[in-house]
Parts: sequence; C-alpha cells; structure tokens
Amino acid sequence: MGMDDADHTRATVSASVDWAEALRQRERWLRAVIFARVREAQAVDDVFQEVALAAVEQKAPIQDPAKVSQWLYRLAVLTSLMFRRRQGRRRKWIRRYAEDLRPHTRDGYDPLAWLISSERREAVRQALDRLPAKDVEILLLKYGQDWRYEEIAEHLGISTSAVQTRLFRARQRLRRELDQMAHADSIGNESGHHT
Repeated sequence: MGMDDADHTRATVSASVDWAEALRQRERWLRAVIFARVREAQAVDDVFQEVALAAVEQKAPIQDPAKVSQWLYRLAVLTSLMFRRRQGRRRKWIRRYAEDLRPHTRDGYDPLAWLISSERREAVRQALDRLPAKDVEILLLKYGQDWRYEEIAEHLGISTSAVQTRLFRARQRLRRELDQMAHADSIGNESGHHT
C-alpha cells in the first residue's frame, strides 16, 4: 500500500507541472546544454525532442515541482550522453556553428578585419573542441546565452560560487588551449621558414 501511495504522489506532482510551458520557457538553454554535450548541431533537435518526450512521459518522475529546471537539466545531460553512446562516435560540431557566426557583407565591410576575426573564431572553436563538455557547457551558457551567475546556478542546481569557480577554470583551460595552439603554430611557422 505504501508503494501505491508513493506512485500516486509522483503522479500528482508530475500532473501539477505544465510540461509544454516548462519546456518552452527553458528550451533555449536546454538546447545549449545539449549542444555542449552532443557536439553535433544537427543532433540538438533530436535530443531535445527526446528530452521533451521523456519529460511528458515521466519515466523518472519529478519529486519537487519547484526544481523543474534542475530536473530538466539532469534529463538533458543524461539524454545527451545516451545519444552519444548510441552514435558510437563524436562528430565535429564547430564548423556548422561557425556558419551562423560569419558576418554578412554590408557597407564598410573590411575583408582583412573579417579574416582576422574569422581566424580568431576558428581558433576558439578548435580550443573549445579540446575542452571537457562541462567546460564548454558553462562557457556557452555564460557567453552564448549571456546569463548571469545566478541564472546558471539556478538552472544547473549548483551554488553561485560553484558557477564562478567552474567558469574561472573553464576560461583558464580555454586560454591554455589557445596559448598551446598559438605556440604550436609559431613553431610550425618557424620550421617552415627554415626548410
């Protein structure tokens, strides 16, 4: 009888959440979380649909409706990891992401400035591709979504100080990767001149 009561309570809690609205409100940042995990731009829609379906079907019911964001975050991470496991390999996602960032031609367009900014973006994309998914995720939420520390903390279910620490470490790792890439390029250029 206790088990029936627990099942009834879970069903009542799940029924009290408007999942269509909850997903609509959180779709943008959930997509950023998924993108950071699967690293395939074309797969984000599929994984988000799986998250939405799992939320509606409630195979792992939510216990506290006040924690919908944290529950959806964990569900998005788990679904993303399962997607990657099914795929069996990791494909490059940054190239497609770059297409969205390419500046459009307009008056005052400076091809040299575009080339320099394009090279910088490519270096950042390559460096991001070398970082752990958690680092990419927090960098995308902070700089891609332009979220405050408090927003990230609330959605990930961690403290603001934990967000600051993770973000600080992610930026350090990104800088190290960029420095290593720049150093490797300069060595490559020097050896090319001597040959």
